[in-house]
Amino acid sequence: MDEIKGFFKQAGKEFLNAAGDAAMGAAKEVMGSVINEIFIKKEAETKRILPSIKNMRVVSKRTQLLGETAAYSHRPRQDIQDFDTIRQQCLNSGSLFEDPLFPASDESLMFSRRPDRYIEWLRPHEICDNPQFFVEGYSRFDVQQGELGDCWLLAAAANLTQDSNLFFRVVPPDQSFEENYAGIFHFRFWQYGKWVDVVIDDRLPTSRGELMYMHSAERNEFWSALLEKAYAKLHGSYEALKGGSTCEAMEDFTGGVTEWYDLKEAPQNLFSILAKAAERNSMMGCSLEADPNVLEAETPEGLIRGHAYSITKVCMIDIATPNRQGKIPMIRLRNPWGNEAEWNGPWSDGSPEWRYIPDDQKHEIGLNFDRDGEFWMSFQDFLHYFERVEICNLSPDSLTESQQNDGKRKWEMSMFEGEWTPGVTAGGCRNFLETFWHNPQYVITLEDPDEEDDDGKCTVIVALMQKNRRSKRNLGMECLTIGFAIYHLNERDLQVRPQGLSFFKYRSSVARSPHFINTREVTARFKLPPGHYLIVPSTFDPNEEGEFIIRVFSESQMDMEENDDHVGYGDGADNDNRPGGLYPNMPSPVAPPVDPQKEALARLFKSVAGADMEVDWMELKRILDHSLRDVMTATPEGFSKDICRSMVAMLDVDKSGKLGLEEFEALLTDIAKWKAVFKIYDVHQTGRIDGFQLRQALNSAGYHLNNRILNALVHRYGSRDGKIAFDDFLMCAVKIKTFIDIFKDKDTENTETATFTMDEWIESTIYS
Repeated sequence: MDEIKGFFKQAGKEFLNAAGDAAMGAAKEVMGSVINEIFIKKEAETKRILPSIKNMRVVSKRTQLLGETAAYSHRPRQDIQDFDTIRQQCLNSGSLFEDPLFPASDESLMFSRRPDRYIEWLRPHEICDNPQFFVEGYSRFDVQQGELGDCWLLAAAANLTQDSNLFFRVVPPDQSFEENYAGIFHFRFWQYGKWVDVVIDDRLPTSRGELMYMHSAERNEFWSALLEKAYAKLHGSYEALKGGSTCEAMEDFTGGVTEWYDLKEAPQNLFSILAKAAERNSMMGCSLEADPNVLEAETPEGLIRGHAYSITKVCMIDIATPNRQGKIPMIRLRNPWGNEAEWNGPWSDGSPEWRYIPDDQKHEIGLNFDRDGEFWMSFQDFLHYFERVEICNLSPDSLTESQQNDGKRKWEMSMFEGEWTPGVTAGGCRNFLETFWHNPQYVITLEDPDEEDDDGKCTVIVALMQKNRRSKRNLGMECLTIGFAIYHLNERDLQVRPQGLSFFKYRSSVARSPHFINTREVTARFKLPPGHYLIVPSTFDPNEEGEFIIRVFSESQMDMEENDDHVGYGDGADNDNRPGGLYPNMPSPVAPPVDPQKEALARLFKSVAGADMEVDWMELKRILDHSLRDVMTATPEGFSKDICRSMVAMLDVDKSGKLGLEEFEALLTDIAKWKAVFKIYDVHQTGRIDGFQLRQALNSAGYHLNNRILNALVHRYGSRDGKIAFDDFLMCAVKIKTFIDIFKDKDTENTETATFTMDEWIESTIYS
């Protein structure tokens, strides 16, 4: 061992350090330009709603919660249950389905406490005679609230009944209590970009023989109660449905993007927004603020407070008075009660204003004065008497062919999934400039302005939704405070992927979300000139972990892509696809004069390798533990068995588990380069670097990676505080180089496509 130490002091250690010395000067100059304080074009600080209560859901002008807020349940992702297969199995066996994934027990009801009374789970035929899935179709009256504070869900379900195409996508009609009844039902919900089929049994929670939660006005009708149970299963428990926004449920029922407006602060073009939404078959509703002292209080004008109205038509109507002719903006609304509770002001049923409307116009808009809950208002009266309007903009696949043939238009939509990983891609908002650029970035290209837009601009709706937070509330995971910023890009900017720190130092955003707020989704509508734009979604604070989807809707053609680095070797790669130098413009690691160094290295190798003239992982560990003690301060126990084996495997072409002299020399050359890079970023000599530095450090070593791979590396090799120790950094570099080389060997024509048999893939990856 003394001989090994001596060799390393004179050969191995000099060899490893020489590469770093050659590069340090250039590297420090580059790093200095990054960390020097320079003038920063100041952008107004991002604001967060109620940042001091970040663990609460915000109730403000920007957010409306319906019902009681409570912790939500979470259970792991379940195996897929196939409705048709399970139903057939039950029919064959003559049994009724009992769902093992959502059992008829207290844990499916609530998690924060035990029920305050005896709860009996009964099937519909045990509750009443002649149970039916639908009784004379489906309607708003089939949605009645029980003891659960989920009126937000009921309001969305009531709206859903107004469109048969949307309704039957959520509530499949191929189920009943008669034909092929097996105690099993299923419903479909949109969840973060995918439609999910949720299978349930029909055991429902009751107290004294009566349904406790959502139910129909008809005692023997059960589609609404079963729908609520499926939605509860989706989120882990019935208690998980306490407190929420109608917008949230509407999105889960349609896959659309919701936005809402305070009518006291309505944008000047709101009528145009509503008219275009109607053209695209969007679901729209409006409401008045509830009277805290009177349930569903009626105003002198016949409107019901705290009640959800549906908007069924938005149009300009021809009007001809004795003094003038022209068009008047009008809006038709419906009280879902469907009775005589209607608006009694101007343009109400039978009011004198209608005599100024030509008969052909009345016929065109389908005017009638039935006491059916539907009525007309002028748009000005609508703005004056109502307080809030919600729009659910439907995704392009929601329009049927017949609806498109009838003149309905559809939105253009793009969607991406992303992740904020602490220390890597969770950079926080623009207030945290040094880390902000690490957030995921997306580029949209708007090509043509909207039709009939006098300003030549494009309508864009950006919706940022965080994933799976409701189902994790029982773990103490509230919604993160989220938002986004939008920047204009010129043609030169498009060459940079991703945009770095200097871009955000000198650029101001051209648009942003109104607030950073802790709701499931943040949505905003913008009018932007055609061009290229960068969207940066983020949490308010750095290092907050979460998954998200970002969707962009536009009226005209739009392209969207992730603004991320390509994966592979950097520009300094030589002909055999190995990284040939440090980035940027740093000299390649050069060994000391060849003869003395090679002789010393050969003596070292011979001394360690023994008679077989090969080095295995144990012998490599002894060498590295002695030679790299100066950078292994965070792991004084030395290199692990796993990393030593991985380093041997990286260059072990014949898979013998050992390295010959040339392979050994090549490995030490790589380690020397990686050590030099690591020391550049380990400015405090702690033996660890920050996760936010991993991208730059690996770029400096000649490797380009995207956010998904960086996230995976930090999840795999990072510490809890987002730091990367030297041996873990080496492991990252080893894995990247190994897998790129495996891929390149198969991608013989440089098409960025490789084909492996299963045997080849398992053999290649299992040994690495």
